[in-house]
Amino acid sequence: MTLLHTLTHPGARPGGTLFERQAVRAVIMRASAILLLYTRRYDDYSFPGGGLSPGEDPVSGLRRELIEETGAANVSIEGYLGYLDEYRPPLKGGDDTLFMRSHFYLCCVEGELGEASPEAYELANGMVPRWIGIDAAIEHNRQVLGARPASMGSSIERETWMLAYVADQVALQGR
Repeated sequence: MTLLHTLTHPGARPGGTLFERQAVRAVIMRASAILLLYTRRYDDYSFPGGGLSPGEDPVSGLRRELIEETGAANVSIEGYLGYLDEYRPPLKGGDDTLFMRSHFYLCCVEGELGEASPEAYELANGMVPRWIGIDAAIEHNRQVLGARPASMGSSIERETWMLAYVADQVALQGR
Protein backbone atom coordinates (compact mmCIF):
# COMPACT_ATOMS: atom_id res chain seq x y z
CA MET A 1 0.00 0.00 0.00
CA THR A 2 1.27 3.43 -0.96
CA LEU A 3 0.62 6.63 0.97
CA LEU A 4 -0.14 9.26 -1.68
CA HIS A 5 -0.65 12.30 0.54
CA THR A 6 -1.59 13.46 4.05
CA LEU A 7 -3.93 16.38 4.76
CA THR A 8 -4.39 18.01 8.15
CA HIS A 9 -7.41 20.32 8.27
CA PRO A 10 -7.54 23.39 10.52
CA GLY A 11 -9.05 22.47 13.88
CA ALA A 12 -7.82 18.87 13.82
CA ARG A 13 -5.69 17.75 16.75
CA PRO A 14 -3.85 14.64 15.49
CA GLY A 15 -2.02 14.11 18.79
CA GLY A 16 -5.24 13.52 20.72
CA THR A 17 -7.92 10.84 20.55
CA LEU A 18 -8.89 9.69 17.07
CA PHE A 19 -12.09 8.38 15.56
CA GLU A 20 -10.93 6.30 12.60
CA ARG A 21 -12.86 5.82 9.37
CA GLN A 22 -11.79 3.72 6.37
CA ALA A 23 -13.16 4.70 2.97
CA VAL A 24 -12.88 3.47 -0.62
CA ARG A 25 -13.07 5.64 -3.72
CA ALA A 26 -13.11 4.86 -7.45
CA VAL A 27 -11.12 6.50 -10.23
CA ILE A 28 -13.07 5.76 -13.41
CA MET A 29 -11.80 7.19 -16.70
CA ARG A 30 -13.38 6.88 -20.12
CA ALA A 31 -11.36 8.53 -22.88
CA SER A 32 -10.70 12.08 -21.61
CA ALA A 33 -13.59 12.08 -19.11
CA ILE A 34 -13.73 10.97 -15.50
CA LEU A 35 -16.83 9.79 -13.61
CA LEU A 36 -17.37 12.02 -10.59
CA LEU A 37 -20.18 13.02 -8.28
CA TYR A 38 -21.36 16.61 -8.50
CA THR A 39 -22.89 17.86 -5.24
CA ARG A 40 -25.15 20.89 -5.66
CA ARG A 41 -25.06 21.81 -1.94
CA TYR A 42 -21.27 22.16 -1.94
CA ASP A 43 -20.89 22.99 -5.66
CA ASP A 44 -18.01 20.52 -6.01
CA TYR A 45 -16.88 17.33 -7.71
CA SER A 46 -15.82 14.24 -5.80
CA PHE A 47 -14.88 10.63 -6.47
CA PRO A 48 -17.61 8.02 -6.08
CA GLY A 49 -17.16 5.88 -2.99
CA GLY A 50 -17.58 6.11 0.74
CA GLY A 51 -17.06 4.65 4.15
CA LEU A 52 -16.67 0.96 4.85
CA SER A 53 -18.81 -0.80 7.41
CA PRO A 54 -16.88 -2.63 10.16
CA GLY A 55 -15.47 -5.86 8.69
CA GLU A 56 -16.55 -4.98 5.13
CA ASP A 57 -14.16 -6.04 2.37
CA PRO A 58 -12.86 -2.94 0.50
CA VAL A 59 -13.67 -4.28 -2.97
CA SER A 60 -17.20 -5.27 -1.91
CA GLY A 61 -17.67 -1.88 -0.28
CA LEU A 62 -16.48 -0.11 -3.41
CA ARG A 63 -18.87 -2.09 -5.62
CA ARG A 64 -21.74 -1.30 -3.22
CA GLU A 65 -20.93 2.42 -3.22
CA LEU A 66 -20.65 2.54 -7.03
CA ILE A 67 -24.06 0.94 -7.50
CA GLU A 68 -25.64 3.25 -4.90
CA GLU A 69 -24.06 6.51 -6.08
CA THR A 70 -23.69 6.04 -9.84
CA GLY A 71 -25.76 3.03 -10.87
CA ALA A 72 -22.57 1.41 -12.23
CA ALA A 73 -23.17 -2.33 -11.92
CA ASN A 74 -20.69 -3.75 -14.43
CA VAL A 75 -17.45 -2.64 -12.76
CA SER A 76 -14.00 -4.17 -12.97
CA ILE A 77 -11.35 -3.22 -10.42
CA GLU A 78 -8.16 -2.67 -12.43
CA GLY A 79 -5.77 -1.87 -9.60
CA TYR A 80 -5.02 -0.19 -6.31
CA LEU A 81 -3.62 3.35 -6.61
CA GLY A 82 -2.85 4.04 -2.95
CA TYR A 83 -4.34 5.86 0.00
CA LEU A 84 -4.68 9.40 1.27
CA ASP A 85 -4.81 10.17 5.00
CA GLU A 86 -6.81 13.04 6.47
CA TYR A 87 -6.98 14.51 9.93
CA ARG A 88 -10.20 16.50 10.36
CA PRO A 89 -12.06 18.13 13.22
CA PRO A 90 -14.44 15.57 14.75
CA LEU A 91 -17.99 15.28 13.44
CA LYS A 92 -19.28 14.62 16.94
CA GLY A 93 -17.97 15.25 20.44
CA GLY A 94 -15.81 12.78 22.29
CA ASP A 95 -12.76 12.62 20.04
CA ASP A 96 -10.16 15.26 19.19
CA THR A 97 -9.83 14.30 15.54
CA LEU A 98 -11.50 12.31 12.78
CA PHE A 99 -8.83 10.27 10.99
CA MET A 100 -9.95 9.16 7.54
CA ARG A 101 -7.97 6.89 5.26
CA SER A 102 -9.31 6.92 1.70
CA HIS A 103 -8.21 4.01 -0.48
CA PHE A 104 -8.31 4.76 -4.22
CA TYR A 105 -8.88 2.09 -6.86
CA LEU A 106 -8.62 2.37 -10.62
CA CYS A 107 -11.85 0.96 -12.05
CA CYS A 108 -13.49 0.41 -15.42
CA VAL A 109 -17.24 0.61 -16.05
CA GLU A 110 -18.66 -1.27 -19.02
CA GLY A 111 -21.72 0.11 -20.79
CA GLU A 112 -24.01 2.81 -19.55
CA LEU A 113 -24.70 3.73 -15.95
CA GLY A 114 -27.87 2.33 -14.44
CA GLU A 115 -30.25 3.94 -11.98
CA ALA A 116 -28.43 5.25 -8.91
CA SER A 117 -29.96 4.64 -5.47
CA PRO A 118 -28.41 7.37 -3.33
CA GLU A 119 -28.92 7.65 0.41
CA ALA A 120 -31.35 10.28 1.73
CA TYR A 121 -28.59 12.76 2.64
CA GLU A 122 -27.04 12.38 -0.83
CA LEU A 123 -30.40 13.18 -2.42
CA ALA A 124 -30.88 16.16 -0.09
CA ASN A 125 -27.40 17.44 -1.04
CA GLY A 126 -28.17 17.14 -4.76
CA MET A 127 -25.48 14.55 -5.50
CA VAL A 128 -25.52 13.26 -9.10
CA PRO A 129 -22.99 11.27 -11.17
CA ARG A 130 -21.41 13.12 -14.11
CA TRP A 131 -18.85 12.37 -16.77
CA ILE A 132 -16.64 15.47 -17.01
CA GLY A 133 -13.21 16.37 -18.33
CA ILE A 134 -10.71 15.97 -15.50
CA ASP A 135 -9.16 19.40 -16.10
CA ALA A 136 -12.62 21.04 -15.97
CA ALA A 137 -13.36 19.31 -12.65
CA ILE A 138 -10.02 20.42 -11.19
CA GLU A 139 -10.55 24.01 -12.35
CA HIS A 140 -14.09 24.07 -10.94
CA ASN A 141 -13.00 22.76 -7.54
CA ARG A 142 -10.06 25.18 -7.43
CA GLN A 143 -12.42 28.09 -8.08
CA VAL A 144 -14.62 26.94 -5.18
CA LEU A 145 -11.53 26.59 -2.96
CA GLY A 146 -10.41 30.09 -3.94
CA ALA A 147 -13.80 31.64 -3.18
CA ARG A 148 -14.21 29.64 0.06
CA PRO A 149 -18.01 30.04 0.25
CA ALA A 150 -19.73 29.22 3.54
CA SER A 151 -21.32 26.21 1.82
CA MET A 152 -17.93 24.67 0.93
CA GLY A 153 -17.61 21.03 1.98
CA SER A 154 -14.66 19.68 3.96
CA SER A 155 -13.73 16.98 1.42
CA ILE A 156 -12.98 19.34 -1.49
CA GLU A 157 -9.29 19.63 -0.60
CA ARG A 158 -8.84 15.84 -0.69
CA GLU A 159 -10.82 15.51 -3.90
CA THR A 160 -8.99 18.33 -5.69
CA TRP A 161 -5.57 17.03 -4.63
CA MET A 162 -6.45 13.55 -5.90
CA LEU A 163 -7.91 14.86 -9.16
CA ALA A 164 -4.63 16.70 -9.84
CA TYR A 165 -2.66 13.55 -8.96
CA VAL A 166 -4.76 11.45 -11.37
CA ALA A 167 -4.40 14.09 -14.12
CA ASP A 168 -0.61 14.02 -13.66
CA GLN A 169 -0.56 10.22 -13.85
CA VAL A 170 -2.71 10.24 -17.00
CA ALA A 171 -0.37 12.81 -18.58
CA LEU A 172 2.67 10.69 -17.68
CA GLN A 173 1.09 7.66 -19.34
CA GLY A 174 0.23 9.68 -22.43
CA ARG A 175 -3.43 8.71 -22.40
